Amino acid sequence: MSENTTVADRFAGKTVIVTGAGSGIGRASALRFAREGARVIAADVVAQRLDELVAEHPDLELITVAGDITSQEGIQAVVEAAGGRVDALANVAGVMDAFVPAGEIDDAAWDFVFAVNVTAVMRLTRAVLPLMLEAGRGAIVNVASEASLRGSAAGLAYTASKHAVAGMTKNTAVIYAKQGIRTNAVAPGPTITNIEAPMKSQVAAAVLGPIMQATIPTPVEADVMAASITWLASEDASNVNGVVLASDGGWSAI
Repeated sequence: MSENTTVADRFAGKTVIVTGAGSGIGRASALRFAREGARVIAADVVAQRLDELVAEHPDLELITVAGDITSQEGIQAVVEAAGGRVDALANVAGVMDAFVPAGEIDDAAWDFVFAVNVTAVMRLTRAVLPLMLEAGRGAIVNVASEASLRGSAAGLAYTASKHAVAGMTKNTAVIYAKQGIRTNAVAPGPTITNIEAPMKSQVAAAVLGPIMQATIPTPVEADVMAASITWLASEDASNVNGVVLASDGGWSAI
């Protein structure tokens, strides 16, 4: 079986929340969960992307929630759409940082990256945990990054935020393991998405450019990452907890 082959009915009867579902890895994950039988709560900040997603896939059970998950109101809307049951949560939504290093980062950029990449992940996890605890089961999959494994894959804010995601993943895994909840993360390598990642810092370009050119693997399609995410959320990974899975073509082994 290839990594892009769906597993029929693997999520039949289950409700799964996917953030960032309007594009890239989030979209690919939402579609894969739905094709494998899930009722998917597809959340994204851009309503048009969600409308297009549903219009292109009328045969799938996709419930869309357009809103800002950096706000408590946005989090509440997503959880309410789930209707009292969440079997799995995929925290996929994220933003980049233009490779800006410590000497050049401004407060606004730092705060925005952390609001999306860290605080929203924490808040949505916190919001679904009561439902999972009541059910005695659940799977949370966070999207970390190659930047959660090394210091040469992004700028300061993004690198720090994804290290934070890795830490949240491990802590949540430990705390709730005996209550039937697994928490893992995927650390994607280069992936073809619509997220722009310009290297705006000359300092970063001079240092990181040669490193990345020498080591970075060939980018893959977003559905390759969706395969890793859905596997971790499934019962196929029932003995996997607290792992940050590098899905990076071997980049982290260099």
